[in-house]
Amino acid sequence: MIIYLIAIIKAKEQYREEVLSVLQEMVKQTRKEEACELYTLHQGIEDKNLFTFYEIWKSKQGLDEHNQQPYIKVFGQLVDEKLQEKPTILLTSLI
Repeated sequence: MIIYLIAIIKAKEQYREEVLSVLQEMVKQTRKEEACELYTLHQGIEDKNLFTFYEIWKSKQGLDEHNQQPYIKVFGQLVDEKLQEKPTILLTSLI
């Protein structure tokens, strides 16, 4: 089953550039993954600290493998200190 994912990430203002750099590296690496159909990063227009990912995955297994990659773990290390709150992750299917 194809997985559609939206992730909402809110960086603390003083860490915005560092968080953005990590997110951009995630995009670069993730797009190489076999299970990745689409992986796009967006930044808020009114709130530059707001980032969203729109992702399409070929399977739940592919998404699970993605979440174990080293570049995703680097992002995980930022969450407590450099984000305003834990990311919101929405897993959906197309209807």
